[in-house]
Amino acid sequence: MLEFISQPWPWYTSGIVIAFIMVLLLFFGKSFGFSSNLRVICSACGAGKKLKFFDYDWRAQTWNLLFLVGAIIGGFIAAEFLSSGEPVQISQATIQDLQQLGISAPDGMQPSEIFSLSAAFTLKGFLILLLGGFAIGFGARYAGGCTSGHAISGISNLQLPSLIAVIGFFIGGLITTFVLLPLIL
Repeated sequence: MLEFISQPWPWYTSGIVIAFIMVLLLFFGKSFGFSSNLRVICSACGAGKKLKFFDYDWRAQTWNLLFLVGAIIGGFIAAEFLSSGEPVQISQATIQDLQQLGISAPDGMQPSEIFSLSAAFTLKGFLILLLGGFAIGFGARYAGGCTSGHAISGISNLQLPSLIAVIGFFIGGLITTFVLLPLIL
Protein backbone atom coordinates (compact mmCIF):
# COMPACT_ATOMS: atom_id res chain seq x y z
CA MET A 1 0.00 0.00 0.00
CA LEU A 2 2.79 2.43 0.91
CA GLU A 3 4.48 1.79 -2.44
CA PHE A 4 1.23 2.58 -4.28
CA ILE A 5 0.74 5.84 -2.37
CA SER A 6 4.34 7.03 -2.79
CA GLN A 7 4.60 6.53 -6.56
CA PRO A 8 3.67 9.31 -9.01
CA TRP A 9 -0.01 9.25 -9.89
CA PRO A 10 -1.56 10.21 -13.24
CA TRP A 11 -2.27 13.92 -13.64
CA TYR A 12 -6.03 13.42 -13.85
CA THR A 13 -6.24 11.91 -10.35
CA SER A 14 -6.21 15.35 -8.73
CA GLY A 15 -8.98 16.52 -11.07
CA ILE A 16 -11.19 13.63 -10.02
CA VAL A 17 -10.56 14.31 -6.32
CA ILE A 18 -11.19 18.05 -6.73
CA ALA A 19 -14.43 17.36 -8.61
CA PHE A 20 -15.58 14.97 -5.88
CA ILE A 21 -14.83 17.53 -3.15
CA MET A 22 -16.62 20.27 -5.11
CA VAL A 23 -19.74 18.11 -5.46
CA LEU A 24 -19.70 17.57 -1.69
CA LEU A 25 -19.23 21.29 -1.02
CA LEU A 26 -22.03 22.23 -3.42
CA PHE A 27 -24.29 19.63 -1.79
CA PHE A 28 -23.65 21.11 1.66
CA GLY A 29 -23.91 24.71 0.42
CA LYS A 30 -20.27 25.58 1.12
CA SER A 31 -17.71 27.36 -1.03
CA PHE A 32 -14.00 26.64 -1.11
CA GLY A 33 -11.15 29.09 -0.71
CA PHE A 34 -7.91 29.12 1.20
CA SER A 35 -7.43 32.85 1.69
CA SER A 36 -10.61 33.07 3.76
CA ASN A 37 -8.81 31.08 6.48
CA LEU A 38 -6.75 34.14 7.38
CA ARG A 39 -9.97 36.06 8.05
CA VAL A 40 -11.28 33.16 10.16
CA ILE A 41 -8.06 32.99 12.20
CA CYS A 42 -8.03 36.77 12.77
CA SER A 43 -11.68 36.70 13.80
CA ALA A 44 -11.13 33.76 16.16
CA CYS A 45 -8.24 35.65 17.79
CA GLY A 46 -10.50 38.62 18.53
CA ALA A 47 -9.80 41.01 15.66
CA GLY A 48 -13.56 41.56 15.35
CA LYS A 49 -13.36 43.78 18.44
CA LYS A 50 -11.21 46.26 16.51
CA LEU A 51 -12.28 45.89 12.86
CA LYS A 52 -15.78 45.35 11.52
CA PHE A 53 -14.45 43.16 8.67
CA PHE A 54 -13.52 40.47 11.22
CA ASP A 55 -16.74 40.79 13.24
CA TYR A 56 -18.74 37.76 12.10
CA ASP A 57 -19.54 34.19 13.17
CA TRP A 58 -16.19 32.54 12.43
CA ARG A 59 -17.38 29.25 13.96
CA ALA A 60 -19.43 28.62 10.80
CA GLN A 61 -16.11 28.37 8.91
CA THR A 62 -14.47 25.84 11.25
CA TRP A 63 -14.63 23.21 8.51
CA ASN A 64 -12.39 25.42 6.35
CA LEU A 65 -9.82 25.62 9.15
CA LEU A 66 -9.84 21.83 9.37
CA PHE A 67 -9.17 21.73 5.63
CA LEU A 68 -6.20 24.07 6.15
CA VAL A 69 -4.80 21.96 9.00
CA GLY A 70 -5.31 18.82 6.91
CA ALA A 71 -3.41 20.36 4.00
CA ILE A 72 -0.49 21.25 6.29
CA ILE A 73 -0.40 17.82 7.92
CA GLY A 74 -0.80 16.09 4.55
CA GLY A 75 2.08 18.10 3.10
CA PHE A 76 4.27 17.20 6.05
CA ILE A 77 3.43 13.49 5.78
CA ALA A 78 4.08 13.52 2.02
CA ALA A 79 7.43 15.30 2.40
CA GLU A 80 8.68 13.28 5.36
CA PHE A 81 7.37 9.79 4.67
CA LEU A 82 6.33 9.50 1.02
CA SER A 83 9.13 11.43 -0.70
CA SER A 84 11.96 9.56 -2.38
CA GLY A 85 14.36 12.47 -1.87
CA GLU A 86 15.11 12.64 -5.57
CA PRO A 87 15.04 16.03 -7.31
CA VAL A 88 11.79 17.01 -8.95
CA GLN A 89 11.68 15.90 -12.59
CA ILE A 90 11.44 18.90 -14.91
CA SER A 91 11.99 19.20 -18.63
CA GLN A 92 15.29 20.15 -20.18
CA ALA A 93 13.65 23.29 -21.64
CA THR A 94 12.65 24.40 -18.12
CA ILE A 95 16.18 23.77 -16.84
CA GLN A 96 17.56 25.94 -19.66
CA ASP A 97 15.02 28.70 -18.90
CA LEU A 98 16.02 28.62 -15.23
CA GLN A 99 19.72 28.76 -16.13
CA GLN A 100 19.09 31.88 -18.24
CA LEU A 101 17.74 33.50 -15.07
CA GLY A 102 20.80 32.38 -13.09
CA ILE A 103 18.99 29.56 -11.30
CA SER A 104 20.35 26.02 -11.26
CA ALA A 105 18.20 22.91 -11.64
CA PRO A 106 16.60 21.95 -8.32
CA ASP A 107 18.46 19.49 -6.09
CA GLY A 108 15.20 18.81 -4.27
CA MET A 109 11.67 20.13 -4.75
CA GLN A 110 12.59 23.72 -5.69
CA PRO A 111 15.62 25.82 -6.60
CA SER A 112 17.65 26.79 -3.54
CA GLU A 113 18.58 30.18 -5.08
CA ILE A 114 14.99 31.26 -4.47
CA PHE A 115 13.52 28.92 -1.85
CA SER A 116 16.03 28.61 0.98
CA LEU A 117 16.63 30.31 4.31
CA SER A 118 19.89 31.78 3.06
CA ALA A 119 18.07 33.36 0.10
CA ALA A 120 15.27 34.66 2.32
CA PHE A 121 17.69 36.47 4.65
CA THR A 122 19.29 38.53 1.91
CA LEU A 123 17.97 42.02 1.24
CA LYS A 124 16.77 40.96 -2.20
CA GLY A 125 15.10 37.81 -0.84
CA PHE A 126 13.45 39.73 1.99
CA LEU A 127 12.08 42.36 -0.41
CA ILE A 128 10.78 39.69 -2.78
CA LEU A 129 8.97 37.94 0.10
CA LEU A 130 7.64 41.21 1.51
CA LEU A 131 6.39 42.63 -1.79
CA GLY A 132 5.16 39.24 -3.00
CA GLY A 133 3.21 38.69 0.23
CA PHE A 134 1.72 42.16 -0.01
CA ALA A 135 0.73 41.61 -3.65
CA ILE A 136 -0.88 38.25 -2.88
CA GLY A 137 -2.71 39.56 0.19
CA PHE A 138 -3.92 42.71 -1.53
CA GLY A 139 -4.87 40.82 -4.67
CA ALA A 140 -6.81 38.15 -2.81
CA ARG A 141 -8.70 40.79 -0.83
CA TYR A 142 -9.32 43.03 -3.86
CA ALA A 143 -10.49 40.11 -6.01
CA GLY A 144 -12.72 38.79 -3.23
CA GLY A 145 -10.81 35.53 -2.93
CA CYS A 146 -7.74 33.59 -3.92
CA THR A 147 -6.96 31.52 -6.99
CA SER A 148 -8.32 28.31 -5.47
CA GLY A 149 -11.56 29.98 -4.37
CA HIS A 150 -12.26 31.58 -7.73
CA ALA A 151 -10.81 28.93 -10.06
CA ILE A 152 -12.22 25.89 -8.29
CA SER A 153 -15.27 27.01 -6.36
CA GLY A 154 -16.37 30.14 -8.21
CA ILE A 155 -16.13 28.76 -11.73
CA SER A 156 -17.82 25.50 -10.74
CA ASN A 157 -20.69 27.67 -9.44
CA LEU A 158 -20.72 29.42 -12.85
CA GLN A 159 -19.93 32.83 -11.36
CA LEU A 160 -18.86 35.38 -13.98
CA PRO A 161 -16.78 37.45 -11.49
CA SER A 162 -14.74 34.33 -10.72
CA LEU A 163 -14.10 33.72 -14.41
CA ILE A 164 -12.95 37.34 -14.81
CA ALA A 165 -10.73 37.02 -11.72
CA VAL A 166 -9.14 33.80 -13.03
CA ILE A 167 -8.42 35.43 -16.40
CA GLY A 168 -6.77 38.27 -14.46
CA PHE A 169 -4.74 35.75 -12.43
CA PHE A 170 -3.45 34.14 -15.62
CA ILE A 171 -2.57 37.50 -17.19
CA GLY A 172 -0.77 38.50 -13.99
CA GLY A 173 1.09 35.20 -13.95
CA LEU A 174 2.21 35.64 -17.55
CA ILE A 175 3.37 39.21 -16.90
CA THR A 176 5.25 38.08 -13.80
CA THR A 177 6.88 35.13 -15.58
CA PHE A 178 7.95 36.87 -18.77
CA VAL A 179 8.46 40.50 -17.64
CA LEU A 180 8.96 40.86 -13.87
CA LEU A 181 10.85 37.65 -13.03
CA PRO A 182 13.71 38.32 -15.50
CA LEU A 183 14.00 41.85 -14.08
CA ILE A 184 13.99 40.70 -10.45
CA LEU A 185 16.35 37.77 -10.77
